[in-house]
Amino acid sequence: MQQQIARRAEQGFDWIDITDPSKEELEEIARQYHLHPALVRDCLQPDHLPKYERMEDYAFIIFRIRVENDRQEADTVQELTDKIAVFYTPEYLITLHRQEHDLLTALKQVPGSQRCNTTAELLNMLVYACLGTYETSLTKLSREVDYYEEIVFLRPKKAPLLKGLYYLKRKIDLYKRMLILSSEIIDVIDGKDGDVITRDTRDQYEKLVHMFEALSENLHQLLNVYFSASSQKANDIIRVLTIFSVFFMPLTFIVGIYGMNFKYMPELNWAAGYPFAMGLMAVVTLIIYAWFRRKKWL
Repeated sequence: MQQQIARRAEQGFDWIDITDPSKEELEEIARQYHLHPALVRDCLQPDHLPKYERMEDYAFIIFRIRVENDRQEADTVQELTDKIAVFYTPEYLITLHRQEHDLLTALKQVPGSQRCNTTAELLNMLVYACLGTYETSLTKLSREVDYYEEIVFLRPKKAPLLKGLYYLKRKIDLYKRMLILSSEIIDVIDGKDGDVITRDTRDQYEKLVHMFEALSENLHQLLNVYFSASSQKANDIIRVLTIFSVFFMPLTFIVGIYGMNFKYMPELNWAAGYPFAMGLMAVVTLIIYAWFRRKKWL
């Protein structure tokens, strides 16, 4: 669906917004505005990563925004983000996307309210709004990291940690990658002649990148703690089993000797043979126990 949001005669520039464009619609737009076929093909790729490309007469931008997805196993580019493609010149702005987004609905009111006078200002507002979609995700992921951190340190037997930590790590790394790949777009918007408004966009971008990097680092540390705790737990179990085996090895040896049933074994016909064998095993057990206590292994 194609919609003319702003007109050059009224606002000084054209803004054409296209939702879920077909191949034919894109070809028509490409012919009308002389767009490169390779860039048009990029618009049709749903999983294309962020990019900035400068042509002779216009600039092409792909920015990925965060979309709401409550499925825990969602961890791909298409599941967690959506693509907004932009063709940009001082005379026109063309935005292409597969579905409607709240940020675009709000921005469509801007040209009529005289809040922006150029496509550069509109593009800056668009990128700033796109960055804002990661704010909600940042807060949610921070809460999830805190939740798993509590489980790792305080309740290690209460939840299946590894699966949750894996998908959490995938989401954080994906969002961080999308932002890092968008750095060239931010550099173009806030260049050497950047003003206060574009500087706000850069500040927002850098804040998000730093926060996602901090989350990623915390999660890596949490995974290391989890594996260390798991290893420690396994070592404690092996330690207990080893102690039990040390206690029972000499007792098994004694039982094995007296269980051989040779004909000429003095203790077999001795009236005190059974109490002697039991007492010997008790003495051996006490000696082993005292030795472990002295070594502070118990």
